[in-house]
Amino acid sequence: MSNTVTSAAAEFARRQHSPVQRVQHQLHARPWLSPLFLLFVAFVVFFIATPTFLTANSMGILLQQTAVVATLAVGQTLVILTAGIDLSVGAIMVLTMMVMASLARDGGMPGLLALLIGFVLALAAGALNGFLVTRINLPPFIVTLGTLSVYTAIALLYSGGESIQASHLPGLLNVLGDGFAIGGFRLTWGIVVMVIIYAVVGFALSQTAWGRYVYAVGDDPEAARLSGVPSKRILLAVYTVAGLIYAVAAWELIGRAGAATPNAVPDANLQSITAVVIGGTSLFGGRGVLIGTLLGALIVQTLQFGLSQMGVDQQWRVLATGILIVVAVAADQWIRKVKA
Repeated sequence: MSNTVTSAAAEFARRQHSPVQRVQHQLHARPWLSPLFLLFVAFVVFFIATPTFLTANSMGILLQQTAVVATLAVGQTLVILTAGIDLSVGAIMVLTMMVMASLARDGGMPGLLALLIGFVLALAAGALNGFLVTRINLPPFIVTLGTLSVYTAIALLYSGGESIQASHLPGLLNVLGDGFAIGGFRLTWGIVVMVIIYAVVGFALSQTAWGRYVYAVGDDPEAARLSGVPSKRILLAVYTVAGLIYAVAAWELIGRAGAATPNAVPDANLQSITAVVIGGTSLFGGRGVLIGTLLGALIVQTLQFGLSQMGVDQQWRVLATGILIVVAVAADQWIRKVKA
């Protein structure tokens, strides 16, 4: 009887909501809906503005350009889900890339060993971020702002500011830039690896106790701690796993760019954060799904790619990205105010 009364009360409350409140509830329950709609609108607008936008060749290029940022955004999503932020994503990726490429240059070291050393380095860089946040109790923003400068400087000092072309690197480091055709689409192995990363991390977040702990720590760290969740260990694991994911992005970037350069993707931090926020993950932690992040990365790259095809200057593209961030954060604030 009590269940029937509760259901009736919930149904009555639902009917009292205005159309805007119903939309707010839907977006709160399904954070991937808004980026999906935004991506659809972007595709329609750019298709009307430039008919070459939706060709198989253009879509293949768009996916290739999305792979690196989308992979970085997976690690960024993990950190933001815990109510943190990682400003060092691009620096860790570039440092890892330069170390792997320098070690393997002209046969100096087997490609597999150089790759493994790069992965260990990125893992250690992420773990250092996590250590400073969890053991020294420094704010994530300050920690990663500092390590952004540290890792960037080390990458420049180590490489001497010199780029290393693909012709000087073993095949293993370049392999993710190789591809295959499906119809008129040309996809790369980097895209395949990116999809695998999303599948693995998405499964971990949605189907494992570790994933539930990540959401719990982001939603209310004190309540999670009192419930027996090892909050500090979870945070340390999140930053460490994120570092490992940035190493995968570094590997993808070598194949995508055809070179290792210390000045690669200077706006990687901005793009990864934008992808996560537009994808519906709350900057305050505890809410978001990886499919939204993937949609957000596609939106960011679609905006850049579409405006480029229209001949819009780079400055205006940066402006458009900034506006997207402001709108996405404002929408997140509005969605978080949802009432039962």
